[in-house]
Amino acid sequence: MTDTTGTGGLQVDPALRDFVADELLAGLDLEPGGFWSTVATLHERFAGRVEGLLRHRDELQGRIDAWHREHGAGDVEELEAFLTGIGYLLPPEEPQVHVTGVDREIAEVPGPQLVVPATVPRYALNAANARWGSLYDALYGTDALPLEHELARGYDERRGAQVIAEADRLLDRFCPLAGGSHADVTAYRVPAPGELAADTPAGTTGLADPAQLAGHRPADDTGGDRPAAVLLRRNGLHLELTVDPSTTVGAQHHAGVSDVLLESAVTTIVDLEDSVATVDGPDKVGAYRTWLGLRTGELTATFGKEGRTVTRAVHGDRRYVGADGGELTLPGRSLLLVRNVGHHMRLDAVRTAGGEPVLEEVLDALVSAVAALQEFRGNGRYPNTRTGSVYVVKPKMHGPDEVAVSVELLAAVEEALGMAPTTLKIGIMDEEKRTSVNLEACIARAADRVIFVNTGFLDRTGDEIHTDFEAGPVVRKDDQKAQTWLTTYEARNVDVALRAGFAGQAQIGKGMWAKPAAMREMLDTKGAHPRAGANTAWVPSPTAATLHALHYLETDVLAVQRELAQRPPADRRGLLVPPVLPDGGAGLSAEEKRHELETNAQSILGYVVRWVGLGIGCSTVPDLAGVGLMEDRATLRISSQQIANWLHHGLVDEAQVRETFARMAALVDEQNAGEPGYQPMSADLDGSPSFQAALDLVFSGRREPNGYTERALTQWRKEAKAGPRPAGGGEPRTREAVLTDQAPSPAS
Repeated sequence: MTDTTGTGGLQVDPALRDFVADELLAGLDLEPGGFWSTVATLHERFAGRVEGLLRHRDELQGRIDAWHREHGAGDVEELEAFLTGIGYLLPPEEPQVHVTGVDREIAEVPGPQLVVPATVPRYALNAANARWGSLYDALYGTDALPLEHELARGYDERRGAQVIAEADRLLDRFCPLAGGSHADVTAYRVPAPGELAADTPAGTTGLADPAQLAGHRPADDTGGDRPAAVLLRRNGLHLELTVDPSTTVGAQHHAGVSDVLLESAVTTIVDLEDSVATVDGPDKVGAYRTWLGLRTGELTATFGKEGRTVTRAVHGDRRYVGADGGELTLPGRSLLLVRNVGHHMRLDAVRTAGGEPVLEEVLDALVSAVAALQEFRGNGRYPNTRTGSVYVVKPKMHGPDEVAVSVELLAAVEEALGMAPTTLKIGIMDEEKRTSVNLEACIARAADRVIFVNTGFLDRTGDEIHTDFEAGPVVRKDDQKAQTWLTTYEARNVDVALRAGFAGQAQIGKGMWAKPAAMREMLDTKGAHPRAGANTAWVPSPTAATLHALHYLETDVLAVQRELAQRPPADRRGLLVPPVLPDGGAGLSAEEKRHELETNAQSILGYVVRWVGLGIGCSTVPDLAGVGLMEDRATLRISSQQIANWLHHGLVDEAQVRETFARMAALVDEQNAGEPGYQPMSADLDGSPSFQAALDLVFSGRREPNGYTERALTQWRKEAKAGPRPAGGGEPRTREAVLTDQAPSPAS
């Protein structure tokens, strides 16, 4: 990687160099040399400032650690005064956002949001196409409805009848008829645009609210009043009754409705960060290629499924006759956002002439924007935005100064590419404590660009543990949800955003549902998010998006926001209550400590063995009880910080940790026995990069800046990609060895 010809003096991995020249810039009036010169210029402009911000993080953390060592958890008023004195806690501001050119999916339409790794094209396509989802399929194939009998092979009519009955019940709830029930309808007709007739044994009726009819799609053949689809609308979301009596399901349905499609994943975040494992040039190319292909609409994926070859492509738009008789076109795809990496990430695949890895966020931002230029220049099949905006989600920012640097970087990219100012919008992940306590100031720094704040409670919990590390041993992981800091955080995020004018301009987001198979439980609980004023929340799959859409059909989020905007904001001092055990852990039994240690060790190993060993950045990992949970770096951050904290405060010791990890390695090996390419850990713990990465995360957790996991994961993933160690793996790595040979962060 020493050839700098045509790369602005940078040393660029050949795979990245070729991707930029042959794919990213193809058809644009940009030259590879100019692209890489821009990367070099932006790195030079921002690297020093970013390093200063990272050093300031460490300085503040050092002072907080010292205070807690002296005071323990301390008194909230005294802690508030201390944090104010060192500049951690800033005076509240009263920002008002004024963002233009925001697509209605963000500004006006509450609904589910998917997050998908950019490294897996088939998943990314599935997410982008999840704008519309089958309610029938979501009810039929999950535990959303109780399964009262063993399903027959093929289509089970008893289950089908159960699904149809539930769909009728939901239609009665969301789009009721003026008389009778949807279960009574024998035929839906559209005698004229904007008029729905529902025939029943008792006569013909219509919608209780005729304005809910958004349009229809005429049948292809007869031209009569029997439609091929009826389009309904509630709370800004659409529902389509697909009418086709010739299908198996349509023939069973009392009115020939073969499916009910719900507008589901209104927005999707294509992730270059927490859910991917990208450690080198080829890895980054795979992620960037997906984002580019989605922006142009040219992305495809071919794969085997159930013994057949499947090719997945980007869906087109959906066309109807509107209620006014004119043509109505609705998007067939989610509005796409892209999550870039945080300030702390460097990329070895691109280095300066002096060998310094460049800021990875610089390359992410530039590639994210150039891929959108392809769309803006008409080099693709389908548009993503209708307003000409690019939505960049920015994670792991600590406070308003870091938000300001992110905003300046986006402005610099716009200038370099000739984009109009504020084309690049920013989504602020509220997942670090210094951002939470200064959220008003963070929003103020991005007042003309901010299009969401999201309570990333998983990362936020990891940062809470790390920030309060010296205050005492923290409560068990599952008990964090009931802590004062977290309930304040969830409420205050909504309060601050609403007071800043987010309603009608930006999203207020809530976190991920982590149990992909537990759809009944999700239906019973996740409705709390729209009722709390969040106009979006994360879900783990297209099916989950369809079911979660029911919550937005149930709750008028915009009306909830108007009501919540009148309440006083939650007191930010609640964020300053450390989640420590009141008795220093003395009240925990040996069994409780053992179970907590096992739970976290198994979670860490289950995730790390896939990240390090297989390059899988996000997956469903079975827990101790075998329940599949969605895991990414955020969950890893919590678990590793939890054990590191208890180890530091003496609730567990090193011998217990090592013995527990060894036992859990055997369990995780058993859980992954059928995974193609899986390398068991327990056969040679000392020689397993995955196992050593897990220990590294825990034993370096106290010293790891902000408790982040990327340094350890990247180091050990590179070792795994380099090939297996010699048999035996050499001498065991002690805790001291791990701490002394770890690669220092740029801020150290």
